Amino acid sequence: MVINFVNETNDDVSEAIKLIKKIFKQFKHKKNIFSIIFVTKEEIQRINKEYRNLDKVTDVISFAYNDDLEEAMNEEIGDIFICLDKAYEQALEYGHTKEREIGFLAVHGYLHLNGYDHMTKEDEKVMFKKQEEILEKVGLTR
Repeated sequence: MVINFVNETNDDVSEAIKLIKKIFKQFKHKKNIFSIIFVTKEEIQRINKEYRNLDKVTDVISFAYNDDLEEAMNEEIGDIFICLDKAYEQALEYGHTKEREIGFLAVHGYLHLNGYDHMTKEDEKVMFKKQEEILEKVGLTR
């Protein structure tokens, strides 16, 4: 697995990168390549408005390059945009650590790139169970 990190903020993202690398070490067998881009509130709102027609700040947005995951092996599968300021706000709001929230958003985005969704209650149950399993393995519990 190869993760390309891009920081489009003025924040030091070194701790977030270390955390995300630790989380994704458990996927050694995967040959996925993807990017995680850290962005400002203004940038994620712009992306959200342009691509989802929602003019508001959000925490994470994923863009898969290919719907056929088998075909996408050994090539880039997509981009995950994470707004750290929103993540920090949500950590306070939800009463857990910044690390837990950043980890959650990275895993959430990754699962979207791999075909998971939460459009129905059934799909949400499957996706959120998988997220929790991944986060628990690295000690990022609620």
